[in-house]
Amino acid sequence: MAGQSEELIIKAKETHGLTRQEIVTLLGDASAEEQLARAADAVRHEFVGDGVHLRGLIEFSNICRQDCCYCGLRRENGRIERYRLTEDEIVELARKAKGYGYRTVVLQSGEDMHFSAPVMCRILRRIRQLDLAITLSIGERSREEYKAFREAGADRYLLRIETTDAALYHRYDPGMSHENRLRCLWDLRELGYEVGTGTLVGLPGQSLASLADDVLFYQELDADMIGIGPLIPNGDTPLGKAQPGDFHLTRRMVSILRLLLPEANIPATTAMETMVPRGREVILSSGANVVMPNVTEGDYRRKYALYPGKICVADTPADCRQCMQGRIAAMGRFVARDKGFRHHREAKI
Repeated sequence: MAGQSEELIIKAKETHGLTRQEIVTLLGDASAEEQLARAADAVRHEFVGDGVHLRGLIEFSNICRQDCCYCGLRRENGRIERYRLTEDEIVELARKAKGYGYRTVVLQSGEDMHFSAPVMCRILRRIRQLDLAITLSIGERSREEYKAFREAGADRYLLRIETTDAALYHRYDPGMSHENRLRCLWDLRELGYEVGTGTLVGLPGQSLASLADDVLFYQELDADMIGIGPLIPNGDTPLGKAQPGDFHLTRRMVSILRLLLPEANIPATTAMETMVPRGREVILSSGANVVMPNVTEGDYRRKYALYPGKICVADTPADCRQCMQGRIAAMGRFVARDKGFRHHREAKI
């Protein structure tokens, strides 16, 4: 298999295209992981450069109407301490984020319908005045709401599909519709957002073929940002006793995505470092080019409990910013100073 994988890595690096079975082969070959990561890092250097884009994450509500089986924010979790920031608090955190040097903020919450379209649009217009790029990550909304958010100043929207396998999706996202999730993503694409999505690696019953289908879907969508993270079981959810997602499989997934979507923005997720010390550096060396440090303050960081053991919950936003800048510099990379929009260009073949 090693010889076959080597040929597939060369093909992916040169053509940015693989078949479903070829992706399955690389995902399943642990012995090819380092070579795969080196190839992805080279493509990352060629297409998006050595700058790492830092995006300030504001987790403004942990209230959610959905009941996903893997997420600590799920509606039926009675053990979580709920909170919701005010409009003024959200805007003030964005102002502070700019002071820390961020050029982009990510407004993320559970699906908290208190934040209706008029409320979100007020917040967006106020933050827009700070000359920040804005990513929204607030779940499923109507096309009309997405249009309103776009017109009020949202540049990007992050909506992870988690799995393109409809049967798995309906099993672990009860009461939700896989078709509606797809509708949301295509609406966002048509409305002119930079579209972010991604996969949760390690869902029980998930196959390598399913992960390969995810990759091919992201190519079809022409996703601008793809976040890949491992399942970290949360004891307050139905998947609390599941096996954690595999760090190395997740890493191979990141590297393949860089090879096949060379221009995309790919974050080194917090979950990777929760599993493995210095995990973000490992993933930044495997094709990633984005980190999203938390700029939420105080005890709210602890209460946004997607999964247990989340890193940095006791740190201040200033600590996180300085820490990541130093770690990026130690890798021979630098913190990018632009807003981090995807740059489209022709591939060199």
